[in-house]
Amino acid sequence: MDRRLPAEPLAGERGVSLLEPLGAELSVPRSAEHDLRDPAAAREALAGAEVVLHLAANVGGIGFNLANPGPLARENLAMGLNVFEAAREHGVAKLVVAGTVCSYPLAPPTIPFVEGEIWAGAPEGSNAPYGNAKRMLLALSAAYRDQYGLDSCAPVLANLYGPGDNFDPAGSHVIAAAVRRYVEAAEAGAAEVVMWGSGEPSREFLHVRDGARALLLAAERLWGSEPVNVGTGVETTIRELASQVPALAGFEGETSWDRSRPDGQPRRVLDVSRARELLGFEAEVPLAEGLRETVEGHRARAG
Repeated sequence: MDRRLPAEPLAGERGVSLLEPLGAELSVPRSAEHDLRDPAAAREALAGAEVVLHLAANVGGIGFNLANPGPLARENLAMGLNVFEAAREHGVAKLVVAGTVCSYPLAPPTIPFVEGEIWAGAPEGSNAPYGNAKRMLLALSAAYRDQYGLDSCAPVLANLYGPGDNFDPAGSHVIAAAVRRYVEAAEAGAAEVVMWGSGEPSREFLHVRDGARALLLAAERLWGSEPVNVGTGVETTIRELASQVPALAGFEGETSWDRSRPDGQPRRVLDVSRARELLGFEAEVPLAEGLRETVEGHRARAG
C-alpha cells in the first residue's frame, strides 16, 4: 500500500503517525525538496503515488495575511493547480486536499456555517486572498472529477492548532501566538500581555490530531467533491481563549486588548453534521487538553 503525503509539518506528521501502524508505505516531501509552486516539482512529488493528501499551504495569522495578499493568493492557487494536474497525469487513485474555514463569506446567511453557503459571498477582507485560493480547490475537485474522473475531495477544516504549530510571531495563528506570548511573559516575569483586537470575535479550534484523522477518513469514505465541514462545532471567543492559556503558561499578570489591531471575521463556527454522516467523524480532543499539549510543545521546542 503506497501512501504519498505532500504535507507541511503540523497535519502531515500527525497523518504519518496514524498511517505507520497500518503498514503504509509513506513519503512526506517537504517544501525544501519539492516546491509545489513549480509544476515539475509537483509532478516529481506525486510520482508513483496511490493516495495523496495535499496539506501544503502559505498561511498565517491576520497580520501575515494583511502583509502578504499577493503571495497568499498566487502561491496557494499555484500549489492547488499543480497538485491537481500532477494527480491527473499520474493517475492518482485518491486526492484529498485540505480546505479552510477562511473560505466562508464574511457574514454567511447561516451560523453555524453550512456547506451549501460557502459560495454565498466574499471572505473577510484579511482572509480573502488565502480563502479564495483555497475555495478554488472545491471548484478544481468538481471540474477534474467531471472532466477526467479524478477522485478528489476538499474537506473544509476549522482553525488547526497543536504542539507542532508555527510559533513564529511573524506568521502564527491565534493559539500559537497567544501561547508564545503568555509563556514568554511568564518566563520574563512580565506584568501584562497585550492581545490583538477586542477579544470578542469567535473561532472554532480543531486539534491537529483530530484534523489528521478526519483527512484520512475522507480518503477512505468521501466519494464526492462537495464541501464537508470538519471541526468540533464548538465556538470559542478570543477572550475566552485568553482566559485559559495564562494558567497553563504559568502567567499571573494581566491581559489587555489592543483595539487598534484588527479583529478579523466576527464569528466562525461550523455545522459539522455532514462530516458525522459521511465520514463518521467526531472531534475527540477537548480544547483544554489541546491547549495544554500546545503549551508543552512550545516549551519543548524553545528549550
